[in-house]
This record gives sequence, structure tokens and C-alpha cells, in this order.
Amino acid sequence: MCTTCGCESASHHHHDHQHDDRHHHHHGEDKEAKRIAVETDILSRNNLFAAENRAIFAAKGIFVLNLVSSPGSGKTTTLERTLKDLAGRYRCAVIEGDQQTDNDARRIAATGVPVKQINTGAGCHLDAHMVAHAVEGFDLDALDLLLIENVGNLVCPASFDLGEHHKVAVLSVTEGEDKPLKYPNMFHAADVMLLNKVDLLPYVDFDSDKCQEMARRVSPGITIFEISSRTGQGMDAWYGWLAERIAAVKSQR
Repeated sequence: MCTTCGCESASHHHHDHQHDDRHHHHHGEDKEAKRIAVETDILSRNNLFAAENRAIFAAKGIFVLNLVSSPGSGKTTTLERTLKDLAGRYRCAVIEGDQQTDNDARRIAATGVPVKQINTGAGCHLDAHMVAHAVEGFDLDALDLLLIENVGNLVCPASFDLGEHHKVAVLSVTEGEDKPLKYPNMFHAADVMLLNKVDLLPYVDFDSDKCQEMARRVSPGITIFEISSRTGQGMDAWYGWLAERIAAVKSQR
């Protein structure tokens, strides 16, 4: 089983001894009920921490985003460019989630922005308790924007509220255009999609309009920005959206 969220892995094995059909049926029902109870308990505890995080962020006037994607979408590069371009305009910090290594955190630190690394080990996502501990290392009175880069995974992070204002799904044109339909829970949970690496559209077989239509099919109100974190294409529209939300959060404090 996944060490954090309870999803079963291929390494799970059943007992070798035989059961009669009636006993096996009840055993399966008991097992399923237990699994649901465990998952419900995990999510309930997570949501309590998320509510506490959200209250702290609101009191401090910090706008918080949870960036999610599959590996290789360009999340870290997008973060790097965003932080460099916004330097001097907003006070930012980053929580960097990875199963192993601090490579991405070192890249973010090179921008001069405070960063806190969380290594989840076998865990496939960040949770609200991890985030609560990570923000203890920041001066929250000196922040406008907190960016959380989640573990590269389009499944488990969809279920875990971290206390963020919005989930932002990053999808690159080098991936399948049907990913919003393959991972509907994630794209339904996301309020924003950054369609990244659009500078490569002339060289890849990717229908941008079709991808965006699929994203809106699972999340009708989703905001989509076509960007290239390498060339800067479309980034100003993304920054304009950020500016509006940061100002709104500050005004509600």
C-alpha cells in the first residue's frame, strides 16, 4: 500500500491459503470497509491541518498556490522564471516537494527566494501537515506569495488540500493532449492550467485547442494560460492573473 494515502500497490499480496466462497466474500467486504475507513480518516485529518494552514495564510495575507503535474512538465522551470520575473514586485517563498534529492530546491534557491525542501520518500504527494511544518521556517509577515511545488504525480495530489487558494496544473505540449481526460480528478480540482512549452508546438503532434476543450470538459471554469517558461511567451498574462489574486488576498486581510 502507498505509505501515505492508502492506495494499493502491485506489491500487495493475498494470503495463499484457501477460503470457501462465503468466507472469501465477507473477508473482501471487511477489507474494503477497512480500506475506506482508513482513507476517510487520512483525508479528514489532512483537511483539519489544511484548514489551519488556510487560516494562517489568510491572517498573514499570503496568496498560496499548489503546483501539480506529471514529471517533466516544466514545473520547476516555470517557477524559476516566475520568481526571477517577479523579483522586486512580490515577496515570495517556495516549498519544494520531491520523493528524493534536493536538486529542484537548489535551483529555486539560486533565484534568491527562500525555499524549504520536503522529501517524501515513498510518499507520492505532499500533505497539509508537511506544509504546516515547512512554513515554520519562513517569516510569514514578510511574504506575499507562497508557491508549493508538489511531487510529480497526477493522481494522489488531487485528493489532498494543502490550504492553498488554488491548484495549478502544469501540462506540457510534449505530453498527451488527452491527459485532462485520463486524470480527470486532478484537472477537475485545478482552477488554473498552464499549458507549457508552446514554443515546441510546430515540432510536436499536439492539438492545443483539443487539449483545452478536454480540460474544460472536466473543469468548466478552469483558467488556461498558454506559456513557454523557456522563451517567456504568454508569461505576462500569467503574471497579471497572479497580481490580481495577490491584491485581492491582501485586501481581505
